Amino acid sequence: MSDISAATSPRTLADPAAQHWRRNLVVCMFGSFTTIVAMTLLLPFLPLYVEQLGVHDSAAIVRWSGVAYGATFFSAALVAPLWGRLADRYGRKLMLIRASLGMAVAMALIGLAQDVWQLVGLRLLAGLLGGYASGSTVLIATQTPKERSGWALGTLSSAVMAGSLVGPLIGGVLPPLIGIRWTFFGAGAVIFVAFLATLFMVREERRPARVKADAKPAGGWAAVPDKRPVTAMLLTGMLLMLANMSIEPIITVYVAQLVAEPARVTVMAGFVMSAAALGSILSASRLGKLADRVGHWNVIIGCLAISAVLLVPQAFVTSGWQLVGLRFLMGLSLGGLLPCIASVIRHSVPEGTAGSMLGYSISAQYTGQVAGPLLGGFVGGHFGMPTVFLATCVLMAFGALWNWRAKRACD
Repeated sequence: MSDISAATSPRTLADPAAQHWRRNLVVCMFGSFTTIVAMTLLLPFLPLYVEQLGVHDSAAIVRWSGVAYGATFFSAALVAPLWGRLADRYGRKLMLIRASLGMAVAMALIGLAQDVWQLVGLRLLAGLLGGYASGSTVLIATQTPKERSGWALGTLSSAVMAGSLVGPLIGGVLPPLIGIRWTFFGAGAVIFVAFLATLFMVREERRPARVKADAKPAGGWAAVPDKRPVTAMLLTGMLLMLANMSIEPIITVYVAQLVAEPARVTVMAGFVMSAAALGSILSASRLGKLADRVGHWNVIIGCLAISAVLLVPQAFVTSGWQLVGLRFLMGLSLGGLLPCIASVIRHSVPEGTAGSMLGYSISAQYTGQVAGPLLGGFVGGHFGMPTVFLATCVLMAFGALWNWRAKRACD
């Protein structure tokens, strides 16, 4: 919090839109962390819950588990632009209240599911009603002073990634202690606390101007004067998540080739998966702060280029710990990308369209998150697992070159 206090300039204090940005950031970090934990904590026990709901064939359990897990992200990708546009029209805080209350109800209902169809339907509902983390990105991007937006979004991103890291750990500990259904009830209760904190503590001083009924809409793609920066960021966000998630399906199988003892494969795979997340958590706020000084686009280009370089040795490692170290370094380089993408969009669009454009950005990232595992699994299965790392390297290098050219064109 010392960085926040030190950053408060006289101009910042005079800006009524930024008077409460520090408290908003803390509440949004808590709410984003808890909702992401709730979305990911079912990973360790999802197959067990599917079996409890009446599915007993092993192959069917795997299929239904994948469908149930992906359902939330699929529906969230569809409605993210809608929630962003409504945030521009009716206020960003209102969207956070809606998302936190909706997620609290949805999580409790998931604990009451009686068959696997209800589970999938309620997971879809959670994605439709949720979106607290993406809504927080919109609020922080628009209510934080522009000169501090990179650091603030990086700090928020750390909370989101921490939720992704902690969620599966909590999901592995709680069900044996309190049961699967009570784990969902507990998650819903914690999100309800986030709802109360959002309702009573978040302040949105300046709400976007409402559009008159007989006027053309102020929001949307048509209102963006220069579409090149936004287009570049949409493609970069999708490319980032596609490249990052393309490796997820093969990690356990790849680690099995590096570890001699079969009993250590899952443990080492867990370290490999956690290493990148930990690196991103540690670097996100620092890279965001650096971007506020040297430019967000410069950090994006540098991070993509460094990631491309780090992917090459991952294709040729000879031990699990080498892969852990390289994934940690890659996490350090990737941590600042999403906050910088949001900052570039925020600085490139009118105030009344920021929510809509950030919503499109989040949908693009979800698209990459869905396509990445499919692409990685296909390439790894047909051309070998090292090829996935090399192909991902090419994608990241292409992204760095694309952003370099886009930046030159926009300067």
